[in-house]
Amino acid sequence: MHNRTLLGILCLCLGVLVFSIQDALIKAVAGTYPVSEALLIRAVVALPILLLLVHRDVGLPALASPNWRFLATRSMILFVSYCAYYLAIPALPIADAAALFFLTPLLIMTMAGPYLGERVPWQSLAAGTVGLFGVVIMVNPGAGIFEWAALLSLASAFLYSFSQLMARKVGVTESATTMAFYQNAAYLFGAVLITTIFSAAGFQQTGHPSLDFLMRPWIWPSLRDFLMMGACGIIAAVGMVLLGQAYRLTPANKAATFEYTGLLWAPLWGYLLFAEVPGTGTVIGALLIVGAGIFALNVGTRTPQAAPASATAD
Repeated sequence: MHNRTLLGILCLCLGVLVFSIQDALIKAVAGTYPVSEALLIRAVVALPILLLLVHRDVGLPALASPNWRFLATRSMILFVSYCAYYLAIPALPIADAAALFFLTPLLIMTMAGPYLGERVPWQSLAAGTVGLFGVVIMVNPGAGIFEWAALLSLASAFLYSFSQLMARKVGVTESATTMAFYQNAAYLFGAVLITTIFSAAGFQQTGHPSLDFLMRPWIWPSLRDFLMMGACGIIAAVGMVLLGQAYRLTPANKAATFEYTGLLWAPLWGYLLFAEVPGTGTVIGALLIVGAGIFALNVGTRTPQAAPASATAD
């Protein structure tokens, strides 16, 4: 059980790192292309990779799962979550958008009890509170972060948290690759739906980065930009499997704290790619968050775990 948990935590940390690279790529194209175009190219590139992974892991017949309604619902929740986060990225520095999104671990730890029946030690909740305090320091409310696009990151955090609790609930019977395939299918369907709606409505650009990223008409991408959006498909295929595997193997309240490792990568990519210089608050906040994560893991290893949640999907 201990090795299973450690493997899950390793998968989660790698998945968060992989997705942080995708965030930087999305921000790089957000000023030129619509979000639906980036999502559709990403989903098309990821599709054959995920089909191969499913075939090698559990076989393609596993996609006809008796839990398909549950998997499809979770996937659409994840689509809305990631779409909201991507729309926040053009309007906010990557580090700020990530800091708001990383309310996620606290939300997961809080909801794990009522939704999954996992016992959450008070020490873990205290660690989550320290991590939240680190997020507040990183956000620096006086710097104008609380424009309306910040609400997109917050909404994304809530939806993502619930989707990962759903993964924990159904993960006893469903593989990570199957869940990742359903998620990618939701991206493909959602991107086509967004494109159809805004093409038919004929909305004009508004001048706000988030709304323009949503409403902007499609244009033919340059080779460089196409490769960046296509790379997101490879990243997504790997990242979705890693995160799905993480929440299959590890109790949600324990895994959640390690979502915070993303706050180490967001300022790095912001600095290297967009000249966004991390401030003192970013460094202090990151140290608090990492410290809280280590403390929560130690608490978890000393605290008896609750029985696994039922895998029955309604």
